[in-house]
Amino acid sequence: MLVHFPLIVLTFAALSLASPLSCNPVVQPEPVLALNSSAVPSSSMTPTSSFSVTTTTTSQAPTSTSSPSASSKYVIAHFMIGNSYPYTVDNWLADIFLAHSSGIDGFALNVGVDTWQPSQVANAYQAALQSGTGFKLFMSFDMTSLPCTTASDAATLRTYITTYATHPNQLIYNGRVMASSFSGETCTFGQGSVASAWSTQFVQQLTGSSAVHFVPSFFVDPSQFNTYSGVIDGMFNWNSGWPIQVTTSFVSSIPGLLGDIASGLSSTVSSLLSSLIGATSTDETYISSLAAMGGGRTYMAAVSPWFFTHYGPSTYNKNWIYLSDDHLYATRWESLINIRDQVDLVQIISWNDYGESHYIGPIEGGQPMSQAWVDGNDHTGPLGWLNLTSYYASAFKTGTYPTPTKDQLIMWSRPHAASASASNDPVGRPTNYQITTDTVWAVVLATSPATVILSTSSSQSQTFNVPAGVSKLAVPISPGGTMHGTLIRGGQTVIDLQAPDFTFEANPTTYNFNVQVVASP
Repeated sequence: MLVHFPLIVLTFAALSLASPLSCNPVVQPEPVLALNSSAVPSSSMTPTSSFSVTTTTTSQAPTSTSSPSASSKYVIAHFMIGNSYPYTVDNWLADIFLAHSSGIDGFALNVGVDTWQPSQVANAYQAALQSGTGFKLFMSFDMTSLPCTTASDAATLRTYITTYATHPNQLIYNGRVMASSFSGETCTFGQGSVASAWSTQFVQQLTGSSAVHFVPSFFVDPSQFNTYSGVIDGMFNWNSGWPIQVTTSFVSSIPGLLGDIASGLSSTVSSLLSSLIGATSTDETYISSLAAMGGGRTYMAAVSPWFFTHYGPSTYNKNWIYLSDDHLYATRWESLINIRDQVDLVQIISWNDYGESHYIGPIEGGQPMSQAWVDGNDHTGPLGWLNLTSYYASAFKTGTYPTPTKDQLIMWSRPHAASASASNDPVGRPTNYQITTDTVWAVVLATSPATVILSTSSSQSQTFNVPAGVSKLAVPISPGGTMHGTLIRGGQTVIDLQAPDFTFEANPTTYNFNVQVVASP
């Protein structure tokens, strides 16, 4: 899916290490996200770059007394219908059971122009009903795919709404049929303006049991939200899932900090970039702009674990990364939990968007010509990032971090060095490749204090003492390296996790900035 760049501009003056954009913890109203340095490395390994190893730990958060009830919070995953062509109802059932068991309440069904997609939407609703889980669904109209220049184009959207408005598994929000979009800020549906188009051809024509609660992702300046006062019931901040303002040119423009970017990131720049991971500045802008409109508008935030896409000019012409280092998925979740009183829904990007490498579900269905960087890079083995999803979704919905009842270790890393030269890749290096570090990222869910050893070779390892709760660990990796993690308690090995099919390469054939994710059973 094409990701639009925001109209919010961050200047360097706003990005000092003391900036309010920093995601370093502060004392806030409950629930409190407490980070500390109690997980301290007890031995060091020689770093392969100027990247400094960092460790943080999330303590148990107290129960929130001021937040809305858990029932008013939803965690949704973005599902690309366009990647489901070969699905049967059984495939849908498997995905729904897996998502539901991971704390996900429903799928936002991204629908495009393909004529076969309505039948897969029908399969999804049938499977949700068969599952008996109460799993919810709603439409997310992909307006970069669907036409929207004539009144009949709007009729297509309305048909989706009216068809499923009374289905038991349709998400009803504030008494109305939940609906969203990806883009749509240029649609006219044959009318004189975008606002008039969505109002007269979509919202106003959906009445009674089909009345819609519309929370789109329009890529417009939040100061212009009031233009759509007769259209939107809220807004989905798609780009909040990543620090998309952080690009190679952005980093290169920082005076006196970087020098030759190709030589590696300085520790100061790495610290600066880390402070932007999970930052809530755009959330705050959206929230305040929606509040200014009145009417209790809905805010839906995004969270995403990764981003890499690698299409050449002959296909989708998308070839870049977004900075996804520093435990982006966990850190972004923690940031949203800190402001959960102001966030109504969280949408995970994504369940199955393989083309952009941020899928948290299994690799199945029909890939959008992304096999070169997706095949072999499982994100669910076993369950991978879904383990983190379950933990953080519970904290977001209840206001209390759950106590781990099982020791778990999740690790991920890219398959080759960021500076590597591919021997046969006509697409070329992805834009922004210089801003990522060669690192094994790890998250530990510990039932009680333990020792964790992360190794990338027989001679390179680092030992961490971790407390009960969640610890975020990282170690550098160099060509030839592997991923190996152990958790030891009382002299006994509780977890011994390896990635047997993973080797960090120096000389890849093609560029691949996706990751392989492994987790302990």
